[in-house]
Formats: sequence, C-alpha cells, structure tokens
Amino acid sequence: MNRMSAGDSPSNLTEFSVSELSGSIKRTVETAFDHVRVRGEISGYRGPHSSGHAYFSLKDDRARIDAVIWKGSFSRIKFRPEEGMEVIATGKITTFPGSSKYQIVIEAMEPAGAGALMALLEERKRKLGAEGLFDQARKRPLPFMPQVIGVVTSPTGAVIRDILHRITDRFPVHVIVWPVKVQGEGSGDEVANAIRGFNAVDPNGPMRRPDVLIVARGGGSLEDLWSFNDEAVVRAAAESVIPLISAVGHETDWTLLDYAADMRAPTPTGAAEMAVPVKADMEAQLAGLGARLRGSASRQMDNRRQFLRSLMRALPSIDQLLALPRRRFDEAASGLGRGLERTAIAKRRTFEQASAGLRLDILTNRIATQRRHIAEQALRADNMLERRLLKEHGRIQRASASLAALPAQLRGQLQREGQRVLTLSQRADSAVTHAMARRHSAISAQDRVLQSLSYKNVLKRGYAVIRGEDDMPLTRAAGITAGQAISVEFADGRIAAVTGEAGPPDTGGSPQKKRSATKPAIADEKTSEPPKQGNLF
Repeated sequence: MNRMSAGDSPSNLTEFSVSELSGSIKRTVETAFDHVRVRGEISGYRGPHSSGHAYFSLKDDRARIDAVIWKGSFSRIKFRPEEGMEVIATGKITTFPGSSKYQIVIEAMEPAGAGALMALLEERKRKLGAEGLFDQARKRPLPFMPQVIGVVTSPTGAVIRDILHRITDRFPVHVIVWPVKVQGEGSGDEVANAIRGFNAVDPNGPMRRPDVLIVARGGGSLEDLWSFNDEAVVRAAAESVIPLISAVGHETDWTLLDYAADMRAPTPTGAAEMAVPVKADMEAQLAGLGARLRGSASRQMDNRRQFLRSLMRALPSIDQLLALPRRRFDEAASGLGRGLERTAIAKRRTFEQASAGLRLDILTNRIATQRRHIAEQALRADNMLERRLLKEHGRIQRASASLAALPAQLRGQLQREGQRVLTLSQRADSAVTHAMARRHSAISAQDRVLQSLSYKNVLKRGYAVIRGEDDMPLTRAAGITAGQAISVEFADGRIAAVTGEAGPPDTGGSPQKKRSATKPAIADEKTSEPPKQGNLF
C-alpha cells in the first residue's frame, strides 16, 4: 500500500488508491447486505443473455437498482420474468468497481402476490386478444365422431384415468397420450411442443393423426395453473389445425388457453363427454330413424300405388288403343292380294318386253361375229409370234458370230472355267456320297441299339405280352375278369383269347393238369384253324 505519512501530507487523513477504496466499499456492502429481500417492478428485461445470465433493473416509484441473475440461478426460477412484473427478489448486494455501481445478485425470485399475477394475466390477455388469437371466427367445430383422440396431460395423475374411463363408457375410440409436465419450470414449453407435435403427425403415416385434442389438468391455485397462461401455449393452441378442447382446472378456473381453444370444458371428464357421443343413444336414435324411414317408405309406396291406380283409370283400354291400328292392318291385309296380282302382271309385262329382243337369229349372228373376231386375233398372234421368232433367230446368229470371233485366249479361259465347274461338280457329288454313307452308318448303329432294347427280343426267348381290349398291356392278373377278350403277342405273331375261371393257386402240380383244368377259348388271328393252346388263366 502506497500511503503518505502525516509529516509528508498537509492533512492527517489516510490516503487510498482508487482500487483500494473500491475494494473496501465492495467488502463493506457485501458484508452489510449479504442476504436481502427486495420488492420491486422488473424494468429493462430483455430475456437471458447468450451466456445464460439475465440483466435488468428493479424499481419502485422513487428509485431503481441494477439486478443480475446468473445462469445457474436463472434455471431454478419457477416462472418466467417479464417486463413490468412486480416481484420479490432474494439475494445479496455487491458493487462493480469498474463503473462504481452497485447491484443485487438475485438467487431466488417470486411474484409479489396474486395481484401481480392477475395484473400480468390481464395484460397478456389484452395483448393476445388484440392479435386476434381469441376471436370466435378462428375456432373450429369439433368432429361429431372422432376415431383418434390426442390427450396432452400428465401420465401419472387421475386426469388421464378419468378421461379414458369416460371415453370407454360413452364411445370407445383410440386414445394417444402425449405425456408432459403440467406444473413447474418448462411445463409450458412441453405443453406447446405437444400440441405442435400432434399437428406435425403425417396423416398418411403409420400413426394416424388425432381428430381432436384434449389439453387437461386437475384443479389448483393460480400459480399451479400458470403454465397454461404461457404465451407459447396460447399461440400453439391458436395455430393448431386439429380442433382443441381445453380442460384445465375446475369450472371456476380460467386460463388463457381456454380463450384460445376451440372449446372449453369445465372438467377433464367434461372434455371427454364433449369429444365423443354416447354410443347407446346413437344406436337408439339410429333405430328410431330406421323405423321412421321404413314407415315413410311404406307410406310413400302406398301413395304412389294409389296415384298409379288413378292414372290407370284415366287411361283408355287396350281395345281402344288398338282399334285404329287393327283397322289399318285389316285394310292392308285385304289389299295385299290385289297388290300381288298387279305386281305379278307388271313383272310379266316387263319380262315379255325383255324376251322380245332375245331371238335365235340375233344370238346366232352375235356368236358368228365373236368367232370371226377371235379368228382374226389368233391370226394376228401367229404373225406376231413368227416375226418375234425370226427376230430372235437373227439375234442368236449375230451372237454366235460374235462368239466365233472371240480371241483364242478367251475361248481357252472359257474352257478352263468349264473344266473347273466340272471338277467342282464331281467333288460335290463325292462329298454328298460320303455324307450319305456316314448318315447311313449312324442310323444303322442306332437301329442296332434299338433292336437290342426292343421287347420283341424278349418274346423270342419264350415270353408273351398280354393286351386288353384297348390294346394296352395287362400287368396284373387281379385286374382281369372271366370272359374278358384279350390278345396274346408272341415273337412270331399275335392271337386272340378269352379268359376263363380262375384256377387254384400254384401248388407245384403237373403243368399238364393245370392246362387241362382250364377251358380253351383261343382264336388265332392269323388262320381260321382251331387254336392248339389252352386258356392262359
């Protein structure tokens, strides 16, 4: 410390530097006013700074004091400070040596009674009303029968249970709950975000957008319901394209959300009753309307039937309607015979006039004329053909003379080309002959394979093929009946046969006895001689 002694100074007062004096004042003020409560009106409030701190002033009718709320304390305040709000601030007084000013560092703040909140509420109501957010023209009617209802409320309270219970009793529909805080810091923003979130749902997405919204909360004090007076909540409700029902508090509780909503319900239960109709009442009303419709239709049919009968009595009978056409028909029928006779006479006269020009001498002269014309044409054709032949013969002779006058080299070239063509023709004949030989060898090899696999080689070893009447092979004796016509194919031909009675099973007896036990009924297809082989069955 740079102090001057009493002997060096014209005065005996201690001398301080500016920093020392400012620091001493700061310590004195902070010690004397380390914890104070100040009541005043907020002035110059512009919201939190980008750093998160808030700077403003507190004033009354005679003085003002600068105030600051640090970022950590600002997040603990339960309401949002606004310009002109009367509050009670708790904190400590400190100085700012850089500008020789003092200020209060606020650690806690609350509204100065319900009167201040009501004044703020009225001011906000006038402001938002002047913007047209509460106009009746903005309000939309509620859908008569919604399929999906969105509820914005706390998921743990009794409100959501009352709403769900009442909707289930009246008309069960799908309910989507958006859980939010309904009291405390940040609750207003959550409610506003929930309203906007429901409106942002894609109508064609996997989750269907609600047809009506219910914003609900139980009763409470003005401070408890203050979140629903938030400007963000009011604007979100006014912007909602989905009809919105406000069900905040009891019937005597009013919030700004009630003015902006499309419909206000006295209680959350009342909101559920407004949202959906009573299904039983609708069914009864529908049944009554159906009965009235059936009665009306029956009476209408009776009236139309009576009206039709009246019209039928005014119409003429069928005989009266058909009298004139019948008379015209009879007259036409009576004149039909005379008309046919006159027509036949006219046609006969026309035929006679045409046949008068068809005499034999005329036809003979015409035929003779045509024959002479044809003969003349044939003679002209013969002359033309003869002249053409003479002309072509002369042209050929001139071409032969020209060929005879060709040089010997050209004739030699023609001979060589002719010899070359003859050689190529011989080579082509030889190639075709070899190709045919190879094809013949391949076909012969395939025929040998086919013959080796043919069942006829098996027949040569003493086997036979039994065929039915449809010429299909019979493979089992169980499918053959007595008296059935069959054919037996051997290696050298086929014979016809008829089956007999089934004999006893084979016990190793003599084949001769087995053959004698069957009745012969075989006819040879090749010859008319009696068959020598017995029945196979």
